[in-house]
Amino acid sequence: MANDAGAPQYHFATQCPTVSDPAHTDQYGASSMPIYMTATFKGLPGAEFDYTRSGNPTRTVLQNHLSTLQNAKHTYTVSTGMACMDIISRFVRPHERVVAGNDLYGGTNRILGILRADNDVVVDHVDTTNATVFENHIRTCAEEHALGKSGRVAMVLLESPTNPLLQICDLALFVRLVRTHIPEALVVVDNTMLSPYLMRPLEFGVDIVYDSATKYLSGHHDIMAGILACNRDDLAQRIYFFINSVGNALAPMDSFLLLRGVKTLALRMDKQQENAMQIAHFLDGLGFRVHFPGLRSHPGYAAHNRNAKGPGSVMSFETGDRDLSLRVTASTKLWGVSVSFGCVNSLISMPALMSHASIDAKVRAERGLPENLIRLCTGIEDVHDLLADLTQALLTAGAIRQKLAPDGMVEYERGPVQDEMETLRAQLRAASPQKPSATVPASLTVSAPGKVILFGEHAVVHGVTAIAAATALRCYAHVDPRADASVSLRLTDIDLQATWERSALPWELVTHTSPSQPPHELEPRLMEALDVLLAQRFAKGDKRRAACGAFLYLYMHLARPDAKHGQTFVLRSSLPIGAGLGSSAAVSVCLASLLLYTHGLVPLPTDPEASLPNAHVDVVNGWAFLGEKVMHGEPSGVDNTVASYGGAIAFTRALPTNTLSENRLKPIKGFDALRLLITDTRVPRNTKGLVASVGEQKAQDPERVQAAFDTVQIIADEAQQLLDPPRGPAATRETVLARLGRLMDMNHLQLVQLRVGHPALETVRKACAVPHALHTKLTGGGGGGCAITLLRDNLSADELNVLLQTLATHGFTTYETSVGGPGMGVLVHPSSHSALHAAQWADAPADQLATWASASGTWAFA
Repeated sequence: MANDAGAPQYHFATQCPTVSDPAHTDQYGASSMPIYMTATFKGLPGAEFDYTRSGNPTRTVLQNHLSTLQNAKHTYTVSTGMACMDIISRFVRPHERVVAGNDLYGGTNRILGILRADNDVVVDHVDTTNATVFENHIRTCAEEHALGKSGRVAMVLLESPTNPLLQICDLALFVRLVRTHIPEALVVVDNTMLSPYLMRPLEFGVDIVYDSATKYLSGHHDIMAGILACNRDDLAQRIYFFINSVGNALAPMDSFLLLRGVKTLALRMDKQQENAMQIAHFLDGLGFRVHFPGLRSHPGYAAHNRNAKGPGSVMSFETGDRDLSLRVTASTKLWGVSVSFGCVNSLISMPALMSHASIDAKVRAERGLPENLIRLCTGIEDVHDLLADLTQALLTAGAIRQKLAPDGMVEYERGPVQDEMETLRAQLRAASPQKPSATVPASLTVSAPGKVILFGEHAVVHGVTAIAAATALRCYAHVDPRADASVSLRLTDIDLQATWERSALPWELVTHTSPSQPPHELEPRLMEALDVLLAQRFAKGDKRRAACGAFLYLYMHLARPDAKHGQTFVLRSSLPIGAGLGSSAAVSVCLASLLLYTHGLVPLPTDPEASLPNAHVDVVNGWAFLGEKVMHGEPSGVDNTVASYGGAIAFTRALPTNTLSENRLKPIKGFDALRLLITDTRVPRNTKGLVASVGEQKAQDPERVQAAFDTVQIIADEAQQLLDPPRGPAATRETVLARLGRLMDMNHLQLVQLRVGHPALETVRKACAVPHALHTKLTGGGGGGCAITLLRDNLSADELNVLLQTLATHGFTTYETSVGGPGMGVLVHPSSHSALHAAQWADAPADQLATWASASGTWAFA
């Protein structure tokens, strides 16, 4: 049951089929662990095995192998997943308290119901997608226990993703919250939905993790089994005592079958996830409300990606009508109707009528579980067959209908339906009216990402497609009210701190009076007045002058001139400033969103379940574009669009307006996050001069330059197809990364042909290529500036550190990040312990900002 710390550390896909237990080798050298089908063993007292209820060689080898896969010290296998829950429930004494999620597996609810009825245990069901609500609840529990008003919290029981609504709990954050307020409580996680291949909760500090091994670990639905794992010796001793006393340890035959099944875990889940992603995008494209953490629209997308290595292969979606969902479920032929998941065969079910039918209908409604919800569990079949069967079921049931596209092709669209869940939500809101919130929040925190150009620099202004993507390096901004009538701005990263009396600002020059409709052009007289005002403090060309100009321009258009109180704005950036990574656009988006929200011009989001509405992001983006114009004159609009919406976009020219709703830019929806290393060479850049140089070359040598442009277009087209594949078989991630790497090399060579390279970039390329075999190119319009390097998924931390040290010897600064994440974010439910006030985080190191943000509460993102 103990993991062998001295074993080689292979990749997970290698560990799965590599069953190695030197302490329990077969006497005949069997390559597959034999089944020890015996109840008793002969031998003297003290022998390792005497009675199979207490121990069996087949089960022991299985448990040791599972410990390796889970990075656990102890693992135990029992008869079912619910047997795991039965054992776990024995850690709770009468009159104690359990805090659990409000979207749990039906069987788990039954066990908790038994504890409540028979042992007078208090069970609290809490929204585990909301860190603030959760923290407030456990703090109250701790305070009530200290005052003798209630029993102690013995256990916190979590699932992520939950079943069946696929809600995400930020497990790493929640464990820290529990340790802060009730450190003695056991944190238990049901990891069935992901398996140890995609997430290992013990690594977050969880006390006990359990899986229904009937699902992914076995993978074939031919056995029932459960596993429990922990790293604490005291918990392991009690778990073993319970198992041995009750006698529900896994039988030898089932141990053999589970050991056989787990050998293909990685292989099966890779295929199942690929299928799930395509099916989720298909349903999402039809307009159904899809619950799947692999979709960027999922409210828990960012938190899930921080904790897990993949979305899994379970999803659910709402048709809006219970009877319609029944018809869909009954019309499938390939999707088997079943209550379970994790099998190599694809399954379909209606949780409210099947797996969660034991939960009272009223309770289901209160927890937001739609009666019409359909759960899909994708298998390893050909995805084309799965999509075809699902399409015919939706058509047969009347959930979708066919239509002819302008080009004569057959397309599908969702039919009209009155959403039962929306009606129910409205009824619940009417029954429990909320207190009206203040028009202007006292404080607010927002963030926005930077960007990198992955392909197409310089050629884009000549009609060639370029691709830009949001980075995980972000700008963070916070606003607090002031007691006086002044407004102040602080940007620590550029040594800026300035304050203005509101009455001294030239309000009379503001002529645009419609904040919800950003203008396309700046107001010349106001710009001249601000330039005179700022010239008294900053020299021409000082980046602080440009930042202040953008801030004041936005402030005077979005704040009320007759307001009695001022505001203090503080911004920090984990992006390098002035390196061509869109830091100014991220600042503009942050400032615009803070002003629009705090002055009541855009409704403040309150529901982290929902993405920020596109209509609201459009307004923020429009004003951010004006902030960019103040700083840069005539920006392309790409940077602020990426900072607003996130993800990735393909674009072909500079734009006068820049909202996605106008279809001026093409979002890349299927874009999977890529690991990148950004290297800032800190070489001075003259972007305008380089762009002009390429134009001059085109005039002097049109054939050579046009050939380069044509090649870049081919590269961009192939890259776009890799990042946003059409309906059809998807390439493996390894193949995608390899092809993207080659495209990066080709793109870089074309940029060298256009004479926009730089020796510093070649230094970076050489350091990354030899001996690491990584692909590098410049990013943005600069001749030096930054280079981006595509990192392999299997690049070890040690190898990466060697590369970072090599680059540091050249005086370069590096940033390990990912691209393709969310856009602007709003902290909708701040944690009480989070460092929200500007003075507490304005001077923190830039590399700690992301950690601060993830622990500060619940965010809603575009």
